[in-house]
Amino acid sequence: MLSSIFVNLPVANLKTSVDFFTGLGFKFNAQFTDETSTCMIVSDTIYVMLLEHAKFLSFIDKPLAPTTSTEAIFAFACESQDEVRSLSEKAFALGARKVSDPTDLGFMFSWGFEDLDGHLWDLFWMNPEHIDG
Repeated sequence: MLSSIFVNLPVANLKTSVDFFTGLGFKFNAQFTDETSTCMIVSDTIYVMLLEHAKFLSFIDKPLAPTTSTEAIFAFACESQDEVRSLSEKAFALGARKVSDPTDLGFMFSWGFEDLDGHLWDLFWMNPEHIDG
């Protein structure tokens, strides 16, 4: 089976993106970093490759999707409602766009943002007592 995921995201300016995600608390793997790309560590098995447009385009034969459209929403489970709020608020302070108000469904709390390159991130917490074992 699959053991990890590397999500590749195009970014307009690597330094700006690294500054943004560093502000959110993420670390980067220097082994997979050069002047046009870097590997953001999300967890022990989840990584996001931030690739400047030209580097990203070197892997594909289609144009980049315009920032006016959405192809995916990256949803990440957080450890608490407070973590969802804290990360979302940090993202807004760093220049992310608020795409919705916080949503509290009782058993689940979520809030998301659009990063500096138009990628959508949904942060959520789900009450572990609500999940069937």
